[in-house]
Amino acid sequence: MKEAGIVRKLDSLGRITLPVEIRKGFNLQDGAPIEILTYKDQIVFRKYRYACIFCNITKNVEIYKGKAVCSKCRIAMENSDI
Repeated sequence: MKEAGIVRKLDSLGRITLPVEIRKGFNLQDGAPIEILTYKDQIVFRKYRYACIFCNITKNVEIYKGKAVCSKCRIAMENSDI
C-alpha cells in the first residue's frame, strides 16, 4: 500500500477531510461512496465499487431504477417475459 504522508485530525464528530489531491487522484466527486475497512491495526478507505444485485459482478455495473445491475443482467431482465 502506498503511503501518502498526509496527516489529518478528526473533528469533534469523528470526521476527517480527504485532501483534494487524493480526491482528484481517485476521481472522487462530492457524495461518492467510500468503503471503510479495518485490517489488523489499520483503517483503510477505498473507493466503493457497486456490485450487481443479481450476480455480484463489479464490472459494467450501472444504477438501474435505483439498484446496481450489470449490463448482462439488465439485458436478461429486459428480455424476460416477467
